[in-house]
Amino acid sequence: MKAEAAERPDWREIIYRGVESEVLDYKAAMNWNTLTRAGKGKLVRHALALANTRGGDIVIGVGEDASGHPSVYTGLTEAQASSFDPSSVITFINRHVEPPIDVVLERPLVDGKRYAVLHVRPFSQLPHVCSGGIENEVQTAVFYIRTPEAASRAACRASELHALIQRALRNQREMLGKMLRGLLYETRLVPGTSSGERLAAAARDAETYFLHRRRGNPGELLLALRFAPESALPDPLELSELRQALRRAAEQTGALPEEELRNAYFTNTAWRSLPEGKSRMWQLERGGMFLYFAFVPVPEQELSGDEFRRRFTAFLKMLGLTYTELGLEAELLDLELRLSGVEGVRLVRPGAHGARTGVCRIPEIRIQLSRSGADWLIAPEVHAERVLKLLEERFNLPEDPA
Repeated sequence: MKAEAAERPDWREIIYRGVESEVLDYKAAMNWNTLTRAGKGKLVRHALALANTRGGDIVIGVGEDASGHPSVYTGLTEAQASSFDPSSVITFINRHVEPPIDVVLERPLVDGKRYAVLHVRPFSQLPHVCSGGIENEVQTAVFYIRTPEAASRAACRASELHALIQRALRNQREMLGKMLRGLLYETRLVPGTSSGERLAAAARDAETYFLHRRRGNPGELLLALRFAPESALPDPLELSELRQALRRAAEQTGALPEEELRNAYFTNTAWRSLPEGKSRMWQLERGGMFLYFAFVPVPEQELSGDEFRRRFTAFLKMLGLTYTELGLEAELLDLELRLSGVEGVRLVRPGAHGARTGVCRIPEIRIQLSRSGADWLIAPEVHAERVLKLLEERFNLPEDPA
């Protein structure tokens, strides 16, 4: 199943729309680093209100004219634009919100001027509540909504709170339906198909491409990750669709560095990153396959199990969000993890009576799991722990006696 392709926003149309609405708010040019706490609180209030209504955009760099219309298109200076760092801005917003808002910060260039745009998505399961007040802008334990008159205010009427509850129930019913469809997909027994073989061939070609351009150092492991549908999608995804979905998911989870997302490029069949000076490569194929290759340093021949789990959880969350954005939450998605060069390497995990250590006695480890897209999204921590348990077996880690 595939949802309609999500189109990249028309930034010019959004910036020049000239009227605030239930889904659009304008702010004059500002520098995030010099904003007062109350000024930052205003942005939190608008983000909360948009997320609890229909989602939308907060455009920064458009001031008001003498009559109060947002039509002064100043844009941002270089210092102002660089101050809107996605990690610091989004972290601040979500520090005062529960559950965290799905928000992406973009800095589009329109007619030679740079703007900052907070793109806020509507809540998926639970409405967002302020978990930490900021001066007089937002108050703890209050739900904020966006009105048709473009006001971001507290939901103070019974009908408004009722609408929030009904929307949450509807979203949860839809998510439950997706999960059930995903479980049904998991019970299928589908023999190998030519399209599945094409995915496998594409993965081999990508690994060959990586190994021809990057070389590992002595003692490093080769990590290869493949995440894909059982067979190539009959209707290949658009490259711009891939970029938008993966970029949003990566920015939300921090699983991929911002610089790599910025410098990734299109091939004929994928959106790829092969950063200069780095021994790694990732790409998302039009057929629906994500690939990641990296040479991993192993100081003193030792791997930290908990560090692996932390990083792998972020990766699985990013992939779950990506494939949901692409409309593949009901598809059965296969994960294949391969570690090469692991013979003699130790895996360390804490236990009830001190650290547990095991040694791998084989040169290569392969782990495979299949789950629906919805399942990967809902429980990334559970799946990361399961992968780690399978690694513990390969590393002959003793059981924790506790």
